[in-house]
This record gives sequence, structure tokens and C-alpha cells, in this order.
Amino acid sequence: MALSAAALLALAPAASADSHAPAAAARERPARPQREPKAPREFVALRDVDPTILQEIRYITPHNFTGRRVDGYRQPVCLLTRPAALALHRVQRGLLRRGYTLKVYDCYRPKRAVAAFMEWGADLADQRMKREFYPRVDKSRLFDDGYIAEKSGHSRGSTMDLTVVRLPPVPTRPYVPGERLVPCHAPKGQRFPDNSLDMGTGFDCMDTLSHTLDPRVRGKQKANRMLLKSAMAGAGFVNLPQEWWHYTYQPEPFPGSYFDFPVSYRSVHGRRAGGG
Repeated sequence: MALSAAALLALAPAASADSHAPAAAARERPARPQREPKAPREFVALRDVDPTILQEIRYITPHNFTGRRVDGYRQPVCLLTRPAALALHRVQRGLLRRGYTLKVYDCYRPKRAVAAFMEWGADLADQRMKREFYPRVDKSRLFDDGYIAEKSGHSRGSTMDLTVVRLPPVPTRPYVPGERLVPCHAPKGQRFPDNSLDMGTGFDCMDTLSHTLDPRVRGKQKANRMLLKSAMAGAGFVNLPQEWWHYTYQPEPFPGSYFDFPVSYRSVHGRRAGGG
């Protein structure tokens, strides 16, 4: 049946509105979340290589020098390049026979976490954790004195921060934000409890007493540092002299690369076959 001109005009606005609906819906559709980068195939979760090594990943907790969870840490997991993880497994086998175990505080560290450290270091007003982690160093000196750097070897995947624990391990109690802080260079019985052997300072202590061969560290503390150093050196690890806990496996698989995938199991378990 033919429609009158008036009827056609009455239908026209509705047809016009419908013709613009797909474009309007496209404008309102939320953008797809950006896909996180994955780790290269050469990276593994340490737990998949050696589940006996203790893991206390500090930067996913507020118990670190920034006082807050660090950007890029999604799960308390140690990620490393496979050669570094296998070498750490060899160290662990030797220590287990002697009644000890390794414990890692940090392993691979994404670039975004390093950037968060830089941002924190530039904020001189934020000194909530000074009493524990840098009690004898002015925060304005942390860059110049080398405690914070623009790039970190951790982002290459073959560097880790770790210590030695006597077996059987006594669990370390959780840190309570706001609790009274004690200097990291205080005697072991006074500083924050850690099931680590007494290394003379706590982990991440920004103080010259943390230098591996500082002459003020003697007796059992020195022996404990040398236990870790000799065990690690025997498997190809090199110590950073300014930090008794810092070791890098050499030769590194990625000596010139700095990665930014998040610290999570998905970074190594969610990869497509043949790709990073």
C-alpha cells in the first residue's frame, strides 16, 4: 500500500536516528584495556625450578623503604632468567646439605618499579620509613650516594637480592604499617625480626655498614656474609660490593635489556607458544 507524503515525513526522523546509532555506540564503547607485556621465553618462575627456596618478596608489601606496595608487583613471586634460576638451584642444593636454605627478597624488577623508586626519592617530604632503612643518610643524598639509580640490573632478570636462613626456618612475622621502626643497622635482636642469619644489617639498609666487606663487620656476621658470597660465587654469581644481599648471574642472557612486564605468574605462564 502506498504511503502519503505526510506519512513518509513522519517516518523520516526515526530512520535518520537509527542510521547514526552504530557510530554513537562506537563512541560510547569503552576502550579495550591495554595488554600487559609478557616475559621473554627465557624467563621462569623460580618456584617452578626450585620450590625449596624461600621467597619473601618485600616490594609487594609496605615493608620497604618507600612504605608502600611498589608499582609493577602483582604477586609475591620471584621471576628470573632460566640460567640464573638453575644456578640458584645449584647453590640451594649445596646449602641444604649444610643445614641452610636461601631466601630471596627480590628478583626481576620491572622498569615501572624503578621509576616509582625515582619518584619516591625526589619527594623529600616522604620520609615515613627513614628510621628503619636510611637512618644515617639524608634523603637528598640517596641519588648521589648511589642508593637509588635510574636503571637497575634487576630489570634484566638475572639479578636477585637474597640471604641465608638456618633450617628449619622460623616464619617471619608480618610488618604492621605504622609500627615503631628500628634502624636497620641495630643489633639483630632489636631490628625488625627476620629469620635470616645475622648479616650485620637488615635487607635494603642504606648504610655503608651494608658493604659486603665493611671492616666493622666481624665475627659471626662476617662469616655469614662469606657463607653466602662463597656459595653464590661457586655458581657464577657476582656480588655488588655495596650490598651484601645483591648478586647477579654472569654471563647475563640480556645484558643490555631492561624489561617492564609485571611481576606475576601470568607473565611467564600466560605466554603464547613461540612468543614473548
